[in-house]
Amino acid sequence: MEINQTLVTEFILKGLTDSTELEVPLFLVFLLIYVTTMVGNLGLVFLIWKDPHLHTPMYFFLGSLAFADACTSSSVTPRLLVNILDNGQMISLFECMAQYYFFGSSATTECFLLVVMAYDRYVAICNPLLYLVVMSNRLCASLISMSYAIGFLHPIIHVGLLFRLTFCRFNVIDHFYCEILPLYTLACTDPSINALVVFIFAAFIQAITFLTIVVSYVCVLFVILKKSEKGRSKAFSTCSAHLLSVSLFYGTLFIMYVRPGSGPEKHQDKMYSLFYTIIIPLLNPFIYSLRNKEVLGALRRIMKK
Repeated sequence: MEINQTLVTEFILKGLTDSTELEVPLFLVFLLIYVTTMVGNLGLVFLIWKDPHLHTPMYFFLGSLAFADACTSSSVTPRLLVNILDNGQMISLFECMAQYYFFGSSATTECFLLVVMAYDRYVAICNPLLYLVVMSNRLCASLISMSYAIGFLHPIIHVGLLFRLTFCRFNVIDHFYCEILPLYTLACTDPSINALVVFIFAAFIQAITFLTIVVSYVCVLFVILKKSEKGRSKAFSTCSAHLLSVSLFYGTLFIMYVRPGSGPEKHQDKMYSLFYTIIIPLLNPFIYSLRNKEVLGALRRIMKK
């Protein structure tokens, strides 16, 4: 029995569909999404780095978020593309852990970057005269570094706990990437502790960061209501992109990890995972750029050069 428990060291990712007829269309769609995501996010990072007009705290945070989105997409989509064309492609336990780690780190980083961006909007609207003093380059660098540091450290806990599990049952993961909850269903060891730790950390991180964002925007709302109609319009347009991004990101994360019944026996629908791993990183650069005159102006200046 002990020998059998060590046999499963490779897994098959079941993917999105078993239909062979959809393989080529799905491959082309997700390839286009991935290329667009990388061009959009890394292009935004390049634009912010290249144009001096965008060297402000808000755009430094936006560039950091765009890089985190690029990492999120890169941790999932390339492997998905391989699996679509080759349903029998094996993934080792180490590769599975690595994929989950890189996805988990970028997703956690994004949670804290969204908080930092909410704080930036709070200072800009509630204390505009002190904005450049409060949001100094040193503070911006510290907030970004702290967000990435927490992001890199958080999934280490869950990956470390995976080593306490043994796998001796089926080796088919019913998902399109190594999501940790479906992986628990294959464990011979009781994964209850692992699932509980995932729930606690997910609930804590998401609740704390989301509530911080809500508090920031409640304060912003009170200040906006005191402004003139023109001032309110400008303030709302400044915050709208960030609010939309927060709504999409936290909405799917809460549904995935914190809703009642989440666990290894009732892992969430693949469509929710697809949305926050692939679709949100695709949408974010457009959400923040299409109605942003400064970003569009910087793009025009770069193209003229």
